[in-house]
Amino acid sequence: MASSLIPSSKMMAWALLLSLSVLHFLPSASAGVICEDLPQDLCAFAISSASKRCVLESTPRSWGPTEYQCRTSDVVVDQMSDWIETDECVRACGVDRNSVGISSDSLLEPQFTEKLCSPACHQNCPNIVDLFFNLAAGEGVFLPELCEARHVNPHRAMVEFLSSGAAPGPVAGGVVSKLDAAAAPAPMAFPPASD
Repeated sequence: MASSLIPSSKMMAWALLLSLSVLHFLPSASAGVICEDLPQDLCAFAISSASKRCVLESTPRSWGPTEYQCRTSDVVVDQMSDWIETDECVRACGVDRNSVGISSDSLLEPQFTEKLCSPACHQNCPNIVDLFFNLAAGEGVFLPELCEARHVNPHRAMVEFLSSGAAPGPVAGGVVSKLDAAAAPAPMAFPPASD
């Protein structure tokens, strides 16, 4: 009977040794999300373990194709960290994983705001909603009102957004202009748009 315990003890020891060696070769698995370690196709809409948004940056090359790198921005996300956005949310919200920088440009596109304001996006994708809530706030627009206006009259919603003084454009260095994310209210407080 003692001999039957030895093989299982050896098996457990080997399993423990194998699991420890795997952890040794995968240090980032225990470190959380590090923007600079993310591939291009997972960078946009990710949040680092330090609660900072990851941003895809491009570097034009005179001798070849543009190079893309994932960087940590200065934009801090309250109450979220270690987040890589799901493919489901990317599709539901109509965002593009190849987005370079952080910009409110998409809020000017009626098709985008329709997806962003849809229940599939704003009820299930808090990261993306939070980002665009804060981008809209930085432009002087309250996203729930934009979504409600879009539901009632899409053309008027765009006119109101443009008349708010919105000056969209890519943000260099990850700093969002006119954005005070800490002062922005919670993004999930608006009613769903009905289809």
